Amino acid sequence: MIDSNLSEFDARVIRQSHTLPVLVDFWADWCSPCHVLAPNLIKAVEEEQGLVLLAKVEVDIGNNMKLAGHYNVRGFPTVILFHKGEAIDRFSGARPMYFIRDFIHQHIKHDHADQRSLLKNSQV
Repeated sequence: MIDSNLSEFDARVIRQSHTLPVLVDFWADWCSPCHVLAPNLIKAVEEEQGLVLLAKVEVDIGNNMKLAGHYNVRGFPTVILFHKGEAIDRFSGARPMYFIRDFIHQHIKHDHADQRSLLKNSQV
């Protein structure tokens, strides 16, 4: 898991997403659903064994709200999946583990030998 902010977002998320998909959690410390979602996000990403990264952006620190505005984040928590420099999918609110796993698996293809390839919905 990496913490990111407005000034580091391009390097820590956008550029990194050209190598691996990156889930970005836009959250706030005062937000109870954000605290409920966080452990499930961490566990789901850990289960993918390095095939997806998690970045967290606390919107109330510095100019991070500008970043949330740029991606049209209207409520917290909002999780956006980035791949090849683009925001390709999102969800909002505290979600259970099965939802987060399904969200990740919608974009990561699993073959019969449990080998995982890059996002099946990405364009080459």
